[in-house]
Amino acid sequence: MKGLNLVDNFEDQQLLLREITHRINNELASAISMVSLNAARSKNKEVKIVLAAVNDRLYNFARVHRALEIPLHRRSMDASAYMRSLCQSMSKSKLAHRGIELILTERSVRLDSERCWILGMIISEWISNAARHAFSPAGGTIWVALSFTGALIECRVIDNGTTNGRIEPRQGTKIVRALTKALNGEVTQKFEPTGSTSIVTFPG
Repeated sequence: MKGLNLVDNFEDQQLLLREITHRINNELASAISMVSLNAARSKNKEVKIVLAAVNDRLYNFARVHRALEIPLHRRSMDASAYMRSLCQSMSKSKLAHRGIELILTERSVRLDSERCWILGMIISEWISNAARHAFSPAGGTIWVALSFTGALIECRVIDNGTTNGRIEPRQGTKIVRALTKALNGEVTQKFEPTGSTSIVTFPG
């Protein structure tokens, strides 16, 4: 039995994805508002502190989600500033509380907004993959480096995770390959007992 095909072309796929994204943003905004309201009503200082921490995590999840939205209009943008915002939000929402440090090394790079979004999707997947599979409770470090050489832009994600039996999600790998193809780029990955290195290179 074939799966239900809801969309027939790329434009319809983008429209559907934007609608789903809009609904998720509304749900996150509703959750943040509810937590804020309960924090304001509580007379217990410890409850207020806990709810403030929850709200901060939710806010940064929302920032990550907004950064990964498909851009409405194509324009030139500062890719390094975009990556900085994405990495900061991912660190606060997914990594810092687990003792995982995220370090970004950047050079000023300008990209078309759609290509910048695609790069953000790739880097987000690699960071999330490392956070899920690479680290013990002791934590560790993830390095993200954005640079360019001549006509090529390169972004590296390196971690010092040491967890045995690292698993690379199949669906995530397919997504990264499809996104890299959209950039006309290439991906190389190396997994070792002392960490992993993932590199995407594509024309500027």
